[in-house]
Amino acid sequence: MARTMEVADAMPEKTAETVGKPTDVEAVVPTTEEPLEKAGDAALKKEVWPLWKLCLLALPQLGVQVLWGFLGPNSAPYMKHLGAPNSLATLNNIAGPIAGFFTGPLVGAWSDSSTSRWGRRRPIIMGGLISTLVAGFFWSGSEALLPEGSAIFLSAPMYWVLDVTINVLQTPFRALVADCASEEQQAPMQVVFVFMMAIGNFIAYSMMQIYAVPTEHMLELMMMICGINVICIAIQAFVAKETPLVRTEERSKECCCAPVVKSLGSLRGVPAVFYRLLVVHCLVWLGNTAWDAYGQQWFTANVFEGDENAAEGSAAQIAYSEGVAAFSTAGQYRSAVQLMVSLLITFIMLKTSIPHRLVYAPCLYIGAVVTLLASFAVGHNGNFAIVCMVLSMITEAASLAIPYGLVAFWNKKAEEEGKQVSTAMQMAVLNCCITIGQQVCTLTLALLETGLSLQSSLTVILVVAGVAGVFAGTGAFFLKATDTE
Repeated sequence: MARTMEVADAMPEKTAETVGKPTDVEAVVPTTEEPLEKAGDAALKKEVWPLWKLCLLALPQLGVQVLWGFLGPNSAPYMKHLGAPNSLATLNNIAGPIAGFFTGPLVGAWSDSSTSRWGRRRPIIMGGLISTLVAGFFWSGSEALLPEGSAIFLSAPMYWVLDVTINVLQTPFRALVADCASEEQQAPMQVVFVFMMAIGNFIAYSMMQIYAVPTEHMLELMMMICGINVICIAIQAFVAKETPLVRTEERSKECCCAPVVKSLGSLRGVPAVFYRLLVVHCLVWLGNTAWDAYGQQWFTANVFEGDENAAEGSAAQIAYSEGVAAFSTAGQYRSAVQLMVSLLITFIMLKTSIPHRLVYAPCLYIGAVVTLLASFAVGHNGNFAIVCMVLSMITEAASLAIPYGLVAFWNKKAEEEGKQVSTAMQMAVLNCCITIGQQVCTLTLALLETGLSLQSSLTVILVVAGVAGVFAGTGAFFLKATDTE
């Protein structure tokens, strides 16, 4: 699944949750016809939100993270449960990267320029919630709605719709919080989002332990997750206040893609080191996806040698259940590691002078080593497999913070030199690189499964991910814009 909105966890400057996101001055929407900057300044001085209210505004990130954390490892097994062969079950996962690549920037631009009388963010959030509830019901309830053998023809396309609706739902979250937070509150709120994401992941992995074979109870589990999202967004809607953006003649003539087009033009002239970072980011997320999306299949098929379609009570079915339980346990530990590593990296980035690249490279090497160990050394040792999966989170947590810190650092230096920069757009391009890494991983695994068994294919994709991690770690050492870094 594409998770392009989870980035910039440790950034006190600007985040990349939406393309064309307004600046700190523009974040507070004016109520008059006076220029946006002046009206924004006046509104900013008028009210400072308490931190606890901002935390309630950020609560929906927890619910969406439960969605991503649950759907990622369970989507392919569910397609297999409905009758899809291994390669097609994996191939259907390309929905996430494609939806994230296009939907996020477009919805972000739409949200920034919306003149709805209900505000810029909340109408899109509510529309995304309603469409996600509908898509989630049809995706997970296809077995109850259609005869046996036909459910796959409803569930597979609805998975694509579900990916789009979740991206619509989540895109305005951080923008809404940034609209309301003062400059001093921006950095603490990034920590809050890290916390929300870690708790969301913990809940998602815990839900996999409710039933021995989650794919047989997908409708019940999905409705529980939808209920969590409804509660979180209801709380946000009760607390949030937005002033509608004033419609001007210039805005009325612009299409929804205008902010995207303008921002893309600002990428001209970025330093070569930025493009090296993009390559590293793609390689890193190839490896992250191998664990996030296909880790459960590796646990159940390779480590525990189980079969989800085996007869109930058989040794293969019991082994499958044990594999799911081990994977979900590893995911729970992983959530704790995500929180601790993210906070540690935030501290290093804000309180020390250690170059970001010298922190990033070791984190990437750790992920590469444990992924290669999973390929060649784990065998059928469940505890060893859990350790490898937990340690792989060090790489993912670092990739959700440090690259964005590098971009902000480079651009801050460029601003001091009087150069024009586009921090938000560069971070948005980093988001898109996440989806590219996800897509490469999924397509490679699907291709392998056309000629190899599931077990062999999963072993090979972990080898590919480990090698990609080695190259990424090596490339990270060269992420410096000047000789003095």
